[in-house]
Amino acid sequence: MEFFRVKKDIPFMRHAVLLNAISLTLFALAVFFLVTRGLNLSVEFTGGTVVEVTYQQPADLEQVRSTLAGIGYTEVTVQYFGTTRDVLMRLPPLPGVGSGEQSQAVLEALRAHDPTVELRRTEFVGPQVGQELVTDGILALLFVIIGITVYLAFRFEWKFSIAAIVANLHDVVIILGFFAFFQWEFSLAVLAATLAVLGYSVNESVVIFDRIRETFKRQRKMSTQEVIDHAITSTMSRTIITHGTTEAMVISMLLFGGPVLHYFALALTIGILFGIYSSIFVATGVAMALGIKREDLIKATPQMVENPDDPNAGAQI
Repeated sequence: MEFFRVKKDIPFMRHAVLLNAISLTLFALAVFFLVTRGLNLSVEFTGGTVVEVTYQQPADLEQVRSTLAGIGYTEVTVQYFGTTRDVLMRLPPLPGVGSGEQSQAVLEALRAHDPTVELRRTEFVGPQVGQELVTDGILALLFVIIGITVYLAFRFEWKFSIAAIVANLHDVVIILGFFAFFQWEFSLAVLAATLAVLGYSVNESVVIFDRIRETFKRQRKMSTQEVIDHAITSTMSRTIITHGTTEAMVISMLLFGGPVLHYFALALTIGILFGIYSSIFVATGVAMALGIKREDLIKATPQMVENPDDPNAGAQI
């Protein structure tokens, strides 16, 4: 479906060198902040105490957060658990303070505002479990990258496979760089959003790569740069519709989803915006730098070899 069609090809690749230089700078800054500042890992990764309490009436999460901030817990995940009367809190570990002491201090602070609060359960997440989650997250990211590489190598050509992986890693590292620079909490939900961005970004790259292959087949007199410009321009309507509606939904979660969905939606917002950018400029720019050409994607038929100047001569994928 197309709401509009751009009749004249936009010369995207004319500025590919400059834009890729900007991308390389952003990538380097993201790596720098990851190394120097690191990620602000949540309780799931670092270990800590999980406390679940229940109220006799719907709980006010903002009041719970302010109460916890008053006893020194400023960076705490607070969310409803099942119903609006059940509240789940994830407390970071404190030096010299056990999980039982933490849960008791929290319960006393909450009961100072509402004596009817009851403690339902307390669980301690050890650092070993957090380390396992970090390892599993890295493995999940690695398997996704390997799967995408193998798929694109079979689906198109190895140059496109390398280009897509470079673009996807560009998106992931920049997301992590934002979280490292601003020290936003990196939780399992943010890790899930990062993995989702990988699939989302590669989908856009595949669409553009497929249009490049079709253009190579139909427009035999175009140069590689002209083919890429035409392919990106011809997918602009789809890109705007698809990413516009997706971004509208994600921004709605960011604005109205509350603290529980805030960082999840924030990671998706950053990932989608940079995913569009990387699919258009980074992936295609890398593919062009690797020397992608018509012969890489289309096999010549005997008719093309005998009469290469015949415009009616077909090409076979």
